[in-house]
This record gives sequence, C-alpha cells and structure tokens, in this order.
Amino acid sequence: MLLSILLQMTTGAGLAKIGAALGTGLAAIGAGIGIGKIGEAAMEGIARQPEASGDIRMNMIIAAALVEGVAFFAVVVCGFIL
Repeated sequence: MLLSILLQMTTGAGLAKIGAALGTGLAAIGAGIGIGKIGEAAMEGIARQPEASGDIRMNMIIAAALVEGVAFFAVVVCGFIL
C-alpha cells in the first residue's frame, strides 16, 4: 500500500515532504531512545555508587540536554523542508 502511494507521487516535492516527515519522526524516536538509555545508565550508576549520585545526575542532565538539542535541531530542519 505504501509502495503504491510512493509510486504515484512522481514529483520531487511530494517525496521531499515524505522524507521530511520520516526524518522528523526518526529524530523524535531517536531522542526518546537516547534519553532513555542515558536515564537507565544513570540509575544503574547511582545504584552501584550512591555517594556519587550528585555527579552522575549532573552529567545525566547535561547529556540529555545535548541529545534533546540535536533532536530539536533535526525537527526544525525537517520542518523547514515541509
């Protein structure tokens, strides 16, 4: 079904919109997975060394902010294509 829809769109503008929409979705999914992995690793590290929880938490927040910033940038770029 998706293939028939893609084949009917012969103009480049339609394919660009599909690519931008897929890129936006993949950026959001990737950011969610990345932040989840960061949280998982931080909780495991805090469980192993509770005395280092402040440093681990600070590093986790910085890393999550960087991942979220890259994802936001990707969504904005894909939005400009639309």
